[in-house]
Parts: sequence; structure tokens; C-alpha cells
Amino acid sequence: MNVATNMAARTAAIIGAGPAGLVAARWLREVGFRTTLIEEDIDVGGQWRVGGPQSSVWPGMRTNTSRVMTAFSGLPHPSGTPAYPTAEQIGVYLRRYAEHAGVLADARFRTRVDEIDPDPAGNGWVVRATQADGRTWAERFDYVAAATGRYRVPMIPQVAGLSSFTGSGGATHAAAYRGADSYRGQCVLVAGHSISALEIASELALRGAARVVVAARRHRYVLQKILAGVPIEHLVYTRYAALASELQSPAERAAALKALILRTSGHPAQFGAPCASEDPFEAGFTQNQFYLALVAEGRIVPRPWMAQVTDKTVQFTDGSTEEVDAIIFATGYELSLPYLGPTAHAALAPDADQADLYHHTFHPDLPGFALVGVFHQSGPYFPTLELQARWVAYTWSGRRPAPMPAEMTTHIAATRPRSGPPPMLRMHTWARLLAGQAGVEPVPARWPELTRALLFGPQSPASFRLDGPDALPDAAQWVLEDAAAFGAIPDGTLTATEQMQLDTLVAAGRLGGSSKR
Repeated sequence: MNVATNMAARTAAIIGAGPAGLVAARWLREVGFRTTLIEEDIDVGGQWRVGGPQSSVWPGMRTNTSRVMTAFSGLPHPSGTPAYPTAEQIGVYLRRYAEHAGVLADARFRTRVDEIDPDPAGNGWVVRATQADGRTWAERFDYVAAATGRYRVPMIPQVAGLSSFTGSGGATHAAAYRGADSYRGQCVLVAGHSISALEIASELALRGAARVVVAARRHRYVLQKILAGVPIEHLVYTRYAALASELQSPAERAAALKALILRTSGHPAQFGAPCASEDPFEAGFTQNQFYLALVAEGRIVPRPWMAQVTDKTVQFTDGSTEEVDAIIFATGYELSLPYLGPTAHAALAPDADQADLYHHTFHPDLPGFALVGVFHQSGPYFPTLELQARWVAYTWSGRRPAPMPAEMTTHIAATRPRSGPPPMLRMHTWARLLAGQAGVEPVPARWPELTRALLFGPQSPASFRLDGPDALPDAAQWVLEDAAAFGAIPDGTLTATEQMQLDTLVAAGRLGGSSKR
């Protein structure tokens, strides 16, 4: 097999054509790269191509973030799109985005990447791949962005006797769930307490399952998905919340989060549901519109974790038992980067949970390589995917200074001691960090007419097109429209509480000057 050399300057291979791969290709093209999308599936979409081999979504599934926050800058969803689009609508959106961004010209579908590693000659990266017809090829690229996602390899924990389970519905992972119809009339155990666990449990309870049991090692706080018509991320993942968290101690942050949860969604105990800890960061929190109400109605029964399985009987750690017809494990995914060659694998040292990376993106020993979208996060993904893609594109093109190797090494050393998955990233603080690295975090003091929208509205994709590279003249109007969506921030007049919060930020010097209205 000969290694073909791509003679064009600044070439970049993007592995994966899901949301992360598409937005990475779009921004790399924006700064002058010739990009090649390489995708194992027959079309774009990744997780959002319903029925695709990489997809874990089911037909008719709804997003858990609003249409405003499940989009990339410059391309909103069409008029008439519901507040929470279906998986199919997101798939159509991503295809439209790919066409709009012009990233399909050199896309290679039905192609599996087998290995990437630095070129032995010291000139970029060699990508080796196999096409669907069995033909193999190898090509050199100057840069490689791996955007294969964090949710690819289902993880099912060990449970004593699980292999002996005889329920008619079987034991599967949530990745294989394709809707409630096949579970009608059955008693179903959903294992886990993440968003997917509660979405599946709620759908089963509402669509004909005879009984639904949710077993978890750690029962979390549950935020409602929409409050008085406003999607929760428009209220929680705000720029103010990100700035305020920088001024608070861990105890103060926990208290503020708990107060928000209790004010908007209530304590799980009020509904008859357990909670692992009074500290919301210890217990964790998730999001679902119906779960707690269904617990209160007795249509979902919470249990502790499973101790063992015997035939159809599940015994839990508190000694109670349930006879169930099916078990669905919504227990997460293992990190999978099977295409890393020897050099890249040795540097990143990936395990089932994480890899050695500078802010989930770069490694000092792997110049010209980045991961995009391979991180755990709560809150809307599309804005942070785009910010990470812009950071990578601006760094590789020289628009932004690259992180210093010593800085990356120090960060990796500080985060390397680990057991289990890394802490969950919070969208608002993660977005602020990425925007700072990319040089696109807006300065509210420069936009006094946007003070309320920027600080107390959602961190919408348009808000990151106000300042810095690739600012857009229409961004200010888009920010106002995004903030006003669903009636969240209908005008620019600050409430008394917002004014006090703003004064605190100004006094702490967090806004680059006064932004009083």
C-alpha cells in the first residue's frame, strides 16, 4: 500500500461527520484549510442520523435542549420548528448545515479510519482507512481533527447473575432502545439516572409499560426541562451564572444551585423520590419534565442499585426485589478512540473514561492533532462544539496563539490522577473557557444595549459572533431575538434582582467596565 501525499497546502482530515465533525470542517475551511470529511456512515449526522450505525437515538425522540441552543451560529432552524425538535429534524438540520457550509465537496463516506499517527518523515499525519468495498488507502494530511463523539461504545456494569436473566424483553443498553412500543404491557427496569435513563423511563410509563422501575447507584436532583414555557438552559446556563461562579466558593456554588433547583423544580423527596445527597454536586443533577411527577403518581418506582439477578427477579441493595420482563441499562459509554496509532495512543494514554488532553482538545506532543466534541457535558452541546472548533481552527491558522507546551503539560499533569469519569463539564462555564481561548467571548461593557440579553439570557451561538474573529454585523439583533425567544428576556429592562447581580459583577471587575442601564 503506497502512501499518497496531498500536495495542497494546509490540508486537514476530519474524522466523523456528526455535529462536531461538520462544525470543525466548516471553521477549518473558513480559515483557509482544504478539508476532507471521513465518515463510516452513508451520510452526515452521526448520532442524529436516525437508524445510522453510530446512532443511539430513536425515532421521534426529542432534543432536551431548545431549538435556539441546538443550532450553530448563522443558521437557525426554519420557522415553525418546535421548541424541542425531533431527532429527524436535527438530522435534516445537520444536512442543511453541511451543504450551507460547503463541507461535502471532498467528503468520503462509507470509509472507516483504521489508524492515524504522525508521519514518520515528520511532516503532518498519515491517515489509513478502509472503504466499504474493502479497498484501503493511506494519505498524508497536515492536520487531523478527530470528531468521533463520546457516546459510541455502550458500557454495561457487572451485575451478579445478569447473564441468567430470562425476561422476555431481554437486557440491553439504552443505545439499542428504539421506542416504547416493544415494551407495552411489560415491567421494565431502567438502570441509571442520567437524562437518557429518565427520558426512557418516562416514555415507557406514558406509553403503555405495565410498570417502570428506575434503579440507580446515585439518585440525582431533577430539573424540569421547561419552566413556564422557558427552556431551562435559557435560565440556568447564562453568562451571569458563569461569571458569578468565578466569585463563589464551592459551598456557595452548591447552595446557589440547590436554591435554583428547589425554586424551580422542587426537592425529589417532595415527590417520593430518593436523593443521594443534600449537596447537589455530590448527588448530581439531571433534567426531565415528567419523571418526578410520574414517581409521585406511582407510575415510576425508584429503587437503589441492583445486587443480583436470578432468572426474572432482580434483588436490590436494600433487599427489596422486583420481577421484571426487561432491563435497559442507561449507564453511559466508554471512551473509544480505536484509530489512534502507536505514537498518538502513547501520548494520550486513553482509558475507558478519559485521555490526557489540554482542555479536552490538544496534547503538547501531538502538534497538528485535536479532538473535537469528545467530552462529557451537561447543557446544550452545539454552542460548545462550535467554540471548540473555532479554537482549533484559529490556533492552527495562527489567528490565535497556540497554548504553550509547558502550560499544556502542567494542565494534563494536574488532571491525570483519576478514577472513573472526569467531572461533568457545565455548559456555561465550559463555553466561557472555550470562547476565551478562541478570543470570541463578548465583553458586555461594549454592548450596553445587550446587557440583559447577554448576561441573563442564553449563551446562544450568536452571542459568540459579537466580538473577536468572524464577528457578524447582525449578531446583536440575533442575540436579542434569542434572548426573547419563549418570553425569557422580553426587553432590556433589568429587574431589581438582575440589577443587584450586575452591580456585584461590576464591583468585582468582571465586565470590563460599567454596564448599568
